[in-house]
Amino acid sequence: MDKNLCSNFILVTKNFPDQLDSDGKYTFKDNEHFKEYCTNDCDNPLEKINAVCLYLLYTFFGSSELFQSVANSNVDIVEYIMIWLSYMLNLKENTDSTISHLEHFYTTYIDGGSSYKQTIENVTQYTNYKDLIDTKKYYLKMDNTIVSKLYNAFKLLCEIYTEFNGNMSNCTKCSEKANKFVNQYEELNDPNNIKDIAYCQALFILSNDYNNLKNNCKSFRSLPEITKKCSAQMSVVTSSSSSIANKLFIVLSIFGAIGIFWGISYKYSLFGFRKRFKKQQIKEKIKNIKKKLDH
Repeated sequence: MDKNLCSNFILVTKNFPDQLDSDGKYTFKDNEHFKEYCTNDCDNPLEKINAVCLYLLYTFFGSSELFQSVANSNVDIVEYIMIWLSYMLNLKENTDSTISHLEHFYTTYIDGGSSYKQTIENVTQYTNYKDLIDTKKYYLKMDNTIVSKLYNAFKLLCEIYTEFNGNMSNCTKCSEKANKFVNQYEELNDPNNIKDIAYCQALFILSNDYNNLKNNCKSFRSLPEITKKCSAQMSVVTSSSSSIANKLFIVLSIFGAIGIFWGISYKYSLFGFRKRFKKQQIKEKIKNIKKKLDH
């Protein structure tokens, strides 16, 4: 997380509020930054959300140069974009019990449209924006109450980063909001709130970004250690990945050994064949010599 990331998110919330208006609608205060990403003039709620989502993706990953630098240095930006997207899609009550706003949005715009599937030249880590989103797709299935808490914590942390602005003399000014963030994080870190590995991943990212800020503002309160429930879940994933890697290594080793065995077998069988062939040649020569002597 840095000021550039937060400035763009603050611009988004200023021009596309993260609350519905008095009529219960999504509204643009100013669509100057988003209109080029609109289809059908953004005349429905999902079109508006889609345009802003594309704006964020193109702002941080819109060229191979941006994609390379941002994805390599802080791919967690996608995590925050997905938290924002999930939060915004959950603002409006779902009246269709057969499909959620999240599923509909993903199927219609991300998977069904072309904007998220455009290939970015000279980028090998991810094929396109859909590929990037799919690494964090679990946010689209997260419970709305949890997403709201994560979003509020992220938004507050962004406000702190913006006010801090890389200047340590601003630490005192930011301390009140830093205290508020720690309180929010403590609530998020409650083991009773831990639902899945995606939630834990978000906690780790928020914790890491806060601690990076605290390194400059030593007076900020420390965050509590991440709950053991999350540590255990992350350990399972790590050990599972390690186990898969070990199994893959064993399988490859077996195939390698089989290959070597067959190579050696082939070599020696070929050697044996040549040896037998030479013996046969010698026998034929001896027979021919004997025939000549008999005559």
